[in-house]
Amino acid sequence: MRATHFSLLLWLSGSSFLVAQSTTPAYPFRDPSLDLEKRVNNVLSLMTVEEKIDSLSTSGVVAPRLGIKGTPIGEALSGVALGGPIYSMLSVIPGPTHGQPSPVTPTTQFPQGVGLGRTWDRALMHEAGAVIGSEARYIHENGLNAKSYLILLTPNADLARDPRWGRDQESYGEDGYFNGAMAAPFIKGIQGDDPKYWQAASLVKHFLANSNENNRYGSSSDFDERLLREYYSVPFRQAFVAGGARSFMASYNAWNHVPMTVNPILKELAVKEWGVDGIISTDAGSLQNLVQAHKAYPDLEHATAAAMKAGIGMFLTIGEDWKTAVKSALADHLISEKDLDASLRGSLRVAFRLGLLDPEGSTPFAKMKGMPNPVESAEHKAVALKVARESVVLLKNEPDAKGKALLPLDKEKMHSIAVVGPLADVVLPDFYGGQSPYTVSVLEAIRKKVGPGVAVIANQDQTVDGDAAAAKKADVAVVVVGNNPTCGRTPQELLGSLMSSIAPKASCAIAGEGMESSDRSSLTLEQEELVKAVYAVNPRTVVVLVASAPFAIEWTEEHVPAIVHTSHNGQDEGTSIADVVFGDYNPAGRLVQTWVKSIDQLPPMTDYNIRHGRTYMYLKSEPLYPFGFGLSYTTFKYGAVDCGGGTMAKAGSVTCTVDVTNSGAIDGDEVVEMYVRHLGSKVERSIKELKGFERVTIPHGETRKVTFVLKASELAYWDEGTDGWRVEAEPVEVQVGGSSADVKAKATVRVE
Repeated sequence: MRATHFSLLLWLSGSSFLVAQSTTPAYPFRDPSLDLEKRVNNVLSLMTVEEKIDSLSTSGVVAPRLGIKGTPIGEALSGVALGGPIYSMLSVIPGPTHGQPSPVTPTTQFPQGVGLGRTWDRALMHEAGAVIGSEARYIHENGLNAKSYLILLTPNADLARDPRWGRDQESYGEDGYFNGAMAAPFIKGIQGDDPKYWQAASLVKHFLANSNENNRYGSSSDFDERLLREYYSVPFRQAFVAGGARSFMASYNAWNHVPMTVNPILKELAVKEWGVDGIISTDAGSLQNLVQAHKAYPDLEHATAAAMKAGIGMFLTIGEDWKTAVKSALADHLISEKDLDASLRGSLRVAFRLGLLDPEGSTPFAKMKGMPNPVESAEHKAVALKVARESVVLLKNEPDAKGKALLPLDKEKMHSIAVVGPLADVVLPDFYGGQSPYTVSVLEAIRKKVGPGVAVIANQDQTVDGDAAAAKKADVAVVVVGNNPTCGRTPQELLGSLMSSIAPKASCAIAGEGMESSDRSSLTLEQEELVKAVYAVNPRTVVVLVASAPFAIEWTEEHVPAIVHTSHNGQDEGTSIADVVFGDYNPAGRLVQTWVKSIDQLPPMTDYNIRHGRTYMYLKSEPLYPFGFGLSYTTFKYGAVDCGGGTMAKAGSVTCTVDVTNSGAIDGDEVVEMYVRHLGSKVERSIKELKGFERVTIPHGETRKVTFVLKASELAYWDEGTDGWRVEAEPVEVQVGGSSADVKAKATVRVE
């Protein structure tokens, strides 16, 4: 049986990691004052070969004889997932627990990864990560769920280079610099600030260039080393070097026909250059893929040995008899016990950093035992609401003939409002989303917002005619449309699609929808026909687009006066939309992908050379919405960009400042984005590249000075001739503005 991801395997196998038992002998490894590597060495010296082999599974280093047993690990892309679609799917998996639902524990749920990205707020990413990490530790310390885990499979650092990718919703966006800048504080929040212990551990996925679902088990992502260094690896480097993550998952695909599960860059790049010393895991089923899909090895024995030699220390498998493969590899001298020890060191280091082998009650997290559940705290609810609000993107708010924009709505001046559409009264969870403590739909939030003085007209029959009839009766129509992040699949259908994602039948029923295992074959929003019907009877129409990925909504953009965009899974989805629509919150979210007008603007899906016209850096035609785009209810005026003397040494840096004034009538946030354009490079460069951003709150009428430090090293390109970074002596244009296409001020810096 095939699998696509970790989660399946984790719960199927009763997956686990390390935890010490207080009743066991006082082995040296239990002494917290002992050097980390000495503790690791001691555990390995005490384990038998059989125990070491057993410990290569998702159970981690399990040795009951030594008083070490496991504790589960699992998903946390937008909140700890101890409930939700993937949890429901587990109850239909064949096995001893078939038909037995897993216990559900509610946890704070943020918007999907793409929604987190749209906040463009690094400080808020740290807060969200801290919420997730603390809830994972609280559940573990208090034994709230037998499946609690402290190894969190998050973030997804893959780049959403193509809007057709089924997993765009998990990624922070299409830009390497941006994704890394957002992933790093998120990881720091998860792992915590204690100098000795992590409250939870981040295991980053999927390394790397893994952004096609169709045929992903055996596909190859082909591009040169310049793109490896300058684009595809950037968010992973930032996650490890700046964020402090020490574990990651190797992706299904190959890079230039060398499968990532055995690719030398696992060690050469991640371990030797970036300091990764924790877990390097396979994705579920990857061992068998090496034989059947990639056809790189004749059998599982050779595939398993090669993976271990490459650095893999945890096998996420379903169906593969990996234990027999490891034993055979040992017997045939393909690997040695020394290789076993090398593979297990990372798991042990992570366990010690989590304090799982320390005496019971000795970590700073022991105080969580018996404390109130933070999921119910005002603090965690406040962070969830803040993320939801900051992730809302205002795509359009066109003034009428009198110069008055439709948004924000004034409830004091309306008698009725229609709230219609298939997503009006539902909050759809992400596939990897958990069970939130509550959800608020758009319809529910608007009813609460306007109170009894305004008639809220809904349509229960969910038909186009019914929605149009409701809209015709109202002063204003709000039509809520978008995609289904799980393609509307039942648990049985989810399992089936994940088991067969090589085959065309894995496609979602609606061509414009996608998820893990299913790429999108269209960017058309089928519900745009509903938008047309509503607009035809009520020109005062607001479209709320709740979507995981870009849609080519060219008709809606041309005709409908106001468009508000958000993503799925956030527990305060409806509240944030109502706050924006009625002006209680001034939106400032920004897009993290280029939205094209047509699928014809895109290169072939499996063309990984982004220079052929992909992303804002290389797109050869005008997009529908550019990368970094988002509107506000206020206006901002930019002063000149001051980059000091305008020169920078090849080993130096320059500080650039710009004054940004809120020239409108209300307070608001501006996302100030800094791009660079190479004016004298001797090698091919992108049109422009993001090199800095700040989300700044500016009261109306006031000015804030925004400062960016641009390092010369950030302007370097990878020289394949010398196998190193090269900074050129050249003029570089610094562009500052509100999106990649909205340049408000420029300055030239000469690198000397």
